[in-house]
Amino acid sequence: MRWILIFCGFGLATMAMADEALFGRVQVSVADKQLELELAQSFEARARGLMHREALCADCGMLFEYTEPRVVSMWMKNTLIPLDVAFVDKQGRILVIKQMQPHDLTPVDSERLASYAWEMNQGWFAKHGVKAGDRVVFKPLD
Repeated sequence: MRWILIFCGFGLATMAMADEALFGRVQVSVADKQLELELAQSFEARARGLMHREALCADCGMLFEYTEPRVVSMWMKNTLIPLDVAFVDKQGRILVIKQMQPHDLTPVDSERLASYAWEMNQGWFAKHGVKAGDRVVFKPLD
């Protein structure tokens, strides 16, 4: 049993290290708030997203960046925590903010062409007065 626990611990540590290599970092400025978030730019990073995370810190989140504007669709497969997603256009304008529930496979989409999807803990946007129409500035840190 002890070996199984050690192996599982090693697997979780390896998975965490793989996540660090998979995601970049980005600075996000909105309203009077500046955050440093994880950045998912590759297909693999966007597919992994925040899956299997048990929690996010209060001001933690992930920005999904797309090479071409499109109607972006998100789901919560293997995602354990409730999230809000803000869909953002190429000019940095928040189009819409939607709630997503853990493990829900129902697609949630941007309704209009978006270049970014920005996920935070559920309620974060409302708590900080961030709403549709607000401007966001993204600055890659890597």
